[in-house]
Amino acid sequence: MTFEDVRPGLLGLAYRLLGSRAEAEDVLQEAWLRRSAATGVLDEAAWLRTVVTRLCLDELRSARRRREAYVGPWLPEPVQTADGALGPLETAELRDSLALGCLVLLERLTPAERAAFVLREAFALPWEEVATCLDRTAASCRQLHVRARGKLADAPAPTPVAARRTLLDRFLLLVATADLAGLTALLTDDAVLVSDGGGVVSAARRPVVGADRVARFLLGIAAKGTDDVEVAEVNGGPALLLVQGGAVTHVVELVPDGDRVRGLSLVAAPAKLAGLGVAASC
Repeated sequence: MTFEDVRPGLLGLAYRLLGSRAEAEDVLQEAWLRRSAATGVLDEAAWLRTVVTRLCLDELRSARRRREAYVGPWLPEPVQTADGALGPLETAELRDSLALGCLVLLERLTPAERAAFVLREAFALPWEEVATCLDRTAASCRQLHVRARGKLADAPAPTPVAARRTLLDRFLLLVATADLAGLTALLTDDAVLVSDGGGVVSAARRPVVGADRVARFLLGIAAKGTDDVEVAEVNGGPALLLVQGGAVTHVVELVPDGDRVRGLSLVAAPAKLAGLGVAASC
């Protein structure tokens, strides 16, 4: 087994823990340097998962301080996943744990709770390996997992990808036709839109709340025009890419609530979109 064999899964783990592909790549580089200097490793994959998890825990603690000074709401860095860059998405847990909305909810957790939750829920690791990764007892990791699940108790139930795509198509049609009444009806009364411009481009500095306000905000963006709108697999599910001048300027992901939309994540920070390509429709 080579490092390249396990790299996608490790990148997927680091990304789920950090919400940033750039930071996840840095962690993997450091993990590889440590592996190159290590001897007597019996289980390469498990050893690397432990190193990556512990490096991410250190990074999460400093990242929280940086995000407190972030201009406006912080959203994760969107990643296209159709190419398997973050590892295989063979289970619903692996796919759902990549969604922008899920990553935002994980911000509620302490670094240790987040690691225990991701390792157990997304990767289904046995408690003994979770304990090794976190340098804790298995009993302690179970307690972290219970606390994490409690903090995420109000998370929406996962929606199948096909249903998400159908809802996204309806949403796109209503926005494209500037159908304010139809778009408002598609949104739940308490719908919330969170936009991340990173203090560089125009974006709402606070969440936009309420179906009417969200609908008007979206139609205001649409009225400014764009060269193209594509549907691509982003973070394990369908999302909209707004393209201007050959570059992605916005990524929009919906949070479904049955056949309506209860939340929207809109990423416009240029630094978070630089790695996205176009013409990668799903």
